[in-house]
Amino acid sequence: MSETDVAVDGRRVRGDASRRIVLGHAVDLASIEGLDQLSIGRIAIAANVSKSSIATLFGNKERLQLAAVEAARVRYFTTVIEPARAKPRGLGRVVALLDRVVAYSQDRVFPGGCFFSAAAADFHAKPGVVRDAITAQLDDWLGYLAVSVRYAAEAGELDEVVDVDGAEQFAFEVQGIFEWMNQLAVIRDSDEPYVRARRAFRARLAAIGAPAGLAELVLEPGAALR
Repeated sequence: MSETDVAVDGRRVRGDASRRIVLGHAVDLASIEGLDQLSIGRIAIAANVSKSSIATLFGNKERLQLAAVEAARVRYFTTVIEPARAKPRGLGRVVALLDRVVAYSQDRVFPGGCFFSAAAADFHAKPGVVRDAITAQLDDWLGYLAVSVRYAAEAGELDEVVDVDGAEQFAFEVQGIFEWMNQLAVIRDSDEPYVRARRAFRARLAAIGAPAGLAELVLEPGAALR
């Protein structure tokens, strides 16, 4: 490798590191102030770097926002989905997903609560590529949860018959509970919504035929991953 190649690789490594640092500030800030408020100037102040550096990394506000959505997606995957995948496909994984999604809000993985809840509220009436990216992440999450329920049903782990529509309905109801839980917990700065959400998740599991003993794990933080 020539000295020029080494220099180019070094710049690329430094650029990737700078990009990760800036995006870390961007997603945290967006969860508090809103993704639509995210701008090159605002992030430059938060990350203590120059506006020209941010512009070099991302080009414009829209590309910065899209990069923030992707960075938030990766953080969500690492926090919620990846740990739940330690469980085999089936009801145990569904329970783990519900356990992790409560912990994701409660542990303030994003300081303002759920990044995607805040971003969806910010862009729900603003068509464009940023809203499309937010929608895609929410659809992926709901789809994954529904498919996980279907695996449990096909494995005979549920006492009720759960078809595709039933699994999607379960995911829809779970997300509704999550959204209200996250909003109340953040605005009240209280853990009570998390307790109530776990109780509601247990009721939803029971409604689709989950055995009571397994469903109750959702009430005990972290139990589903042990």
